[in-house]
Amino acid sequence: MPDSISLQILPTGTMHSDLTWLLLDPTQVMASRAQKDKPAAWVGVPTHCVFIDHPDGKLLWDSGVPRDWETRWAPTGLHDYFPVDEVTEDMWLDSRLKQLGYEPNDIDYLVLSHLHFDHAGQADLWNDASHTKVVCSKDEYDGAFGFEGYNFGAHVKKDYGGLTFDTVEGDTEILPGVTLLQTPGHTWGTMSLQVDLPDSGTMIFTSDAIYRSESYGPPSVGAGIVYDSRKWFASVEKIRSIAEKTNATVVFGHDEEQIKQLKTTPASYT
Repeated sequence: MPDSISLQILPTGTMHSDLTWLLLDPTQVMASRAQKDKPAAWVGVPTHCVFIDHPDGKLLWDSGVPRDWETRWAPTGLHDYFPVDEVTEDMWLDSRLKQLGYEPNDIDYLVLSHLHFDHAGQADLWNDASHTKVVCSKDEYDGAFGFEGYNFGAHVKKDYGGLTFDTVEGDTEILPGVTLLQTPGHTWGTMSLQVDLPDSGTMIFTSDAIYRSESYGPPSVGAGIVYDSRKWFASVEKIRSIAEKTNATVVFGHDEEQIKQLKTTPASYT
């Protein structure tokens, strides 16, 4: 692997939602008839991007939530279920890029784990970025462009419809030491990101292949937003197998406790 890779985790604001969307664990979130007045668990759903400064290019993983989330998401009906209600000016992705000293067109690779509105929400910043190669999985591309209308659930075409994509199939080493893992189930073509760092070791960013530590288990616990449950469970076990072989740090997509324990920008992993 190259000896000069550095990686920053960029928090991009926190949504809140009912835990049931993220975790279908009857012992934690489902009430029994003896607990029929049990309140729903309203939890933080932090979002993040990953910036990799690599000898062969600058790569950004995901693009966070959009500034205009409330109006952009209103036609989906989901704006009331996932409000972005814990975010500061410096967290929006355009602000994060400025903190790093870059404009969108300075990024060599924008890789989108999948095209849901909280992972591709500011991807339209790259609509006119001719230098940047925008990447998603072929299955995700086919599904995300395969419907009519404004949205299909949390896929909002305004986020990504103006982009020109390169697509990948199968696990793909996009840069030396940086591998895109096919981990479908949450959506048609959700991917995870494996980065082999010289000092920090291997890190796996699961995106929504695994929402939270409780989702990972073992046993792995399903979620309310899953396109294909069988593929989802298989993807969790694929990540677990790779993590065990590489002694990887596994970073979950939306874990409000884990994000507090990780180093975030401006700190780096190397």
